[in-house]
Amino acid sequence: MDRQPGVSVRVKLTLSYAGFLMLAGALLMGAVWVFLLRYVPDRAMLYNPDDRPSGGVFPVRSALLSVFAPRAAAVLAFLLVFGLVGGWILAGRMLAPLTRITDATRMATNGSLSHRIRLPGRGDEFRELADAFDIMLERLEAHVAEQQRFAANASHELRTPLATTKALLDVARNDPHRDVDELVERLRVVNARAINLTEALLVLSRADKQAFIREPVDLSLLVEEAAETLLPLAEKRGVAIDASGDIATASGAPALLLQMTTNLVHNAIVHNLPERGSVWVRTGVRSGSAFLTVENSGEKLSPELVSTLTEPFQRGTERIHNDHAGVGLGLAIVQRIVHVHDGSLTLTPRADGGLHIAVQLPAPAPDSANQFRNLISE
Repeated sequence: MDRQPGVSVRVKLTLSYAGFLMLAGALLMGAVWVFLLRYVPDRAMLYNPDDRPSGGVFPVRSALLSVFAPRAAAVLAFLLVFGLVGGWILAGRMLAPLTRITDATRMATNGSLSHRIRLPGRGDEFRELADAFDIMLERLEAHVAEQQRFAANASHELRTPLATTKALLDVARNDPHRDVDELVERLRVVNARAINLTEALLVLSRADKQAFIREPVDLSLLVEEAAETLLPLAEKRGVAIDASGDIATASGAPALLLQMTTNLVHNAIVHNLPERGSVWVRTGVRSGSAFLTVENSGEKLSPELVSTLTEPFQRGTERIHNDHAGVGLGLAIVQRIVHVHDGSLTLTPRADGGLHIAVQLPAPAPDSANQFRNLISE
């Protein structure tokens, strides 16, 4: 924003200090005049020889004023100089932290997010501002790094199906006798994967914006819907789904929470044993919050690998080339949805193999929860 040049804050403070000092000096001189000089007679007085005060001549107001005025002016001039110099030094010391904050802001504006103010000293308004600014820079730097890493990974993942499609078309053009049905099927699979990836990116983007209205949502109903939707996939892969639990009312967006539940169940089905796998889904209320747990059998996972599964495009097992391969964004979307709902997500490897995922979400206000329960009972 372009602004017209103005007087600096340091000059304003200096003039303010000097002005208040001059005003205090003038008031002091006025007090001396009012309470001292006005009791001095303004003309000479005659005394009897016997009544004449001892100690010299009695002063006259005009004579005393002629002596007092120049010295008062000199004192005010000294106060003016002292106020300007002292105010300038004092204002500089007071505004030094603000200067460091301004320099850090300019560096951040130019793209340097790694700089920190780290203002020393005891707490005051400037240091609270500096600490808040450092925290903001730290979060902003982490967010920018995450977005850059996500953009790079997304570009790589989107390039893969496009390159595969191009390669298939080039082979088909160079081989006129190639089986068309096989080519169409492979193109369909590649295109479906690209569509799934694009939709996942859109869901992740919508969740980041946090542009949704919170309302009471029963997680147990979402589990039933997700299990019913994914039952054909589970039967195809030989995975048994065991879904049960109590009513667990959370506060959030139904569409996003359904996406979260579906992603968790889908991830548990796909990353499971080759045959006779199991998925256990439970819901309930704990410590005043709604919780959802999803466990699955599968390969043994190390804690180091589990800690990276919520990062975009990370997979716990080798890439699976089929219609339900996933794009490595399932748990990243879950984590983002849980985060925007002010909840917590915990991933723990099971001792027998597989993964245990626990989601805890805040419950709605009591009035909203009661209305929601009454609506369900009706």
